Amino acid sequence: MASPALPPRAKPLQVTLLASVFVVAACGLVYELAAGALASYLLGDSVLQFSTVIGSYLFAMGVGSWMSRFLDRQLPAHFLRIELLVALAGGFLPALLFMAHAYTPGAFRALLYSMVGVVGILVGLEIPLVMRILKREVALKNLVSQVLTFDYLGALAVSVAFPIVLVPHLGLIRTGLLFGLLNAAVAVWALWVFRYELRRFAAHAVACGLTLALLAAGFVQADAVTTLAEDKFYQDRIVLAATSPYQRVVVTQGRTGAKLFLNGNLQFAERDEYRYHEALVHPAMSAFGAPRRVAVLGGGDGMAVREVLKYPSVESITLVELDPNMTRLFAQDPAMMRLNGGSLSSPKLTIINADAFQWLQAGTDSFDVIIVDFPDPTNFSIGKLYTNSFYALLAERLSASGYAVIQTTSPLVARQSYWTVASTIESVGLTATPYHANVPSFGEWGYLLASHRPWHMPTALPEGLRFLTPQTLPLLFNFPKDMARVPTEVNRLSNQVLVTTYEQEWGKVLP
Repeated sequence: MASPALPPRAKPLQVTLLASVFVVAACGLVYELAAGALASYLLGDSVLQFSTVIGSYLFAMGVGSWMSRFLDRQLPAHFLRIELLVALAGGFLPALLFMAHAYTPGAFRALLYSMVGVVGILVGLEIPLVMRILKREVALKNLVSQVLTFDYLGALAVSVAFPIVLVPHLGLIRTGLLFGLLNAAVAVWALWVFRYELRRFAAHAVACGLTLALLAAGFVQADAVTTLAEDKFYQDRIVLAATSPYQRVVVTQGRTGAKLFLNGNLQFAERDEYRYHEALVHPAMSAFGAPRRVAVLGGGDGMAVREVLKYPSVESITLVELDPNMTRLFAQDPAMMRLNGGSLSSPKLTIINADAFQWLQAGTDSFDVIIVDFPDPTNFSIGKLYTNSFYALLAERLSASGYAVIQTTSPLVARQSYWTVASTIESVGLTATPYHANVPSFGEWGYLLASHRPWHMPTALPEGLRFLTPQTLPLLFNFPKDMARVPTEVNRLSNQVLVTTYEQEWGKVLP
């Protein structure tokens, strides 16, 4: 009996073409993710930006696939040229968008969607061309399944690596250029494999060399490009810049001191941050009297912790900050430690790098005071931290006699947003006590106290405060007519009305 025939060995061209599909898919998704991430960083509202970028990109890919029918001859040459164009357009996409936002902000959206469209069309041309080239090597019944398998595997690999490895370690600009180099490497491979089919081998070789040189030079000078763009965007000198999976962190230094920006939004200015943080912390802490257990949600800069440590009764502080880069920076950098008084090195402090929503869900400990110092609700991922679901969890972790305080945007500029948070707090059975303070860098800024019992005005404050006194504290609780309460909806996970309202109100005053 004859032994069964062994399956034929895969041809080298077939294997390498399928490998190129993996690389091409990975590169295409990186360009798409980079464009979406940049739009989210620079324009806010991550859901809107990612939705429109992905939709535009997929539409452009469809256009590219349709256009591939018009490429009949010299398919390897067309494939090589398209790879070089994708390498240049996709590789330089993040750098060009950064520069456009800094120097021509009015043209940023047009350039964003133009580049997404160009890259999408080129990527849409790639796979049909590969399939037509592979028709010479693979039976039709296996062709589509093999190509799509490698296409999806490449997308899977990048979707995992992009937020965990690529952006934190390389940044968006270098990530784009690295994958541009990979696209160019596929072109070099095509140059070699199809060298006998290319009519102008020397010209194609020169094009490959120039493309690789441009991308490599860009990769080496990526930091200079970022600095050039950010120096235009920020008025003061940049002394520190870092990118994490969660945000872009920039610290500047000018005549009035240091400033911290997260994704381009000012978080504090050294000249008046004491006003913001004293108003945030002391009305709740002093009203409780002698708090022992305190939680700070957000506030990875350690400024709120600095104010909490002014109470000798405090035995433990739990700081819950999503981004470990923030707590690491403000715990180790000498200049930042000077600002927060080295508060993040206190033996009373426990730092937990976690999502505050999930941390509240998982825990059972109660606290005398909970200080909530999140960024404003510019997108849905932050907006969930202002919902009734979040405040219900907060209420469970707040002791019966305890107080929570929430920073709550400007009641003057974003009046509807401010009172939406108040209504949301009240919807879970807590008492909401509104107040505000003038912080020159921000303008009129709002806060809300949340408690199981009515809040009472404290008669004493810690010594050494620069802004608050027992005499001026009551003034924070008086609201003029243009900031008075207005009817609002409750912010829920299912509607996230606060994010939309916030964007509309601030959009009227911000460029």
